[in-house]
Amino acid sequence: MSQSILSLLVLAGIAIFLILRLRNVLGTREGFEKPRVELDDTVASDRGSKTFEVIEGGVDRDIADNVADGSRAVTELAAMKRAEPSFNVTEFLGGAGGAYEMILMAFEHDDLESVRDFLADEVYEAFDGVIQTRREQGLQVQAQFVGLRELQLIDAEFDNATREGEVKIRFVAELISSVHDADGKLIEGNPTEIKRQKDIWTFAREMGSNDPNWQLVATGA
Repeated sequence: MSQSILSLLVLAGIAIFLILRLRNVLGTREGFEKPRVELDDTVASDRGSKTFEVIEGGVDRDIADNVADGSRAVTELAAMKRAEPSFNVTEFLGGAGGAYEMILMAFEHDDLESVRDFLADEVYEAFDGVIQTRREQGLQVQAQFVGLRELQLIDAEFDNATREGEVKIRFVAELISSVHDADGKLIEGNPTEIKRQKDIWTFAREMGSNDPNWQLVATGA
């Protein structure tokens, strides 16, 4: 077997290993799709007619506008608000979108220390493990965050005993990402193509705590 063929097989093996590790940590990536799905009149009407658990004698629009009617998240978010009256779901989701971009890009650019306070120990170790593998193999990632296509609160849970609240969010983002070897040769991805990244991240925090920071405690796809 020639040296050039052997080198290609080694690089292919590295690429497959890296892709599997990335999927386990961050989720899946798909090709860019231009058409965007719009809500039809029926869905829009259903959203407007939701009935939700109330906190102070009326419908809490902050909850009603962000979660599915009849879901567990309705009562759990209401419990989180009772534990911390200043908690606002809409504001939290806005912050979560910014945190997603910040953490994702810190991971891609091998800069986890800049977001260390926002990562639970288990998540930090998982992310750092992938980064260390890239460094050992001499691989470099070029990444650019294009924007969020979707951000959806899909579940929430509140523990009365510990006062810990957890919120699970589904993200669909657009980014440009490619992996290169030490010589700059493209291994995976396309430096000019927009890809779709799908993730489900869970953030947690002790409600009522003086520390305002939520931590990323779990990732999936």
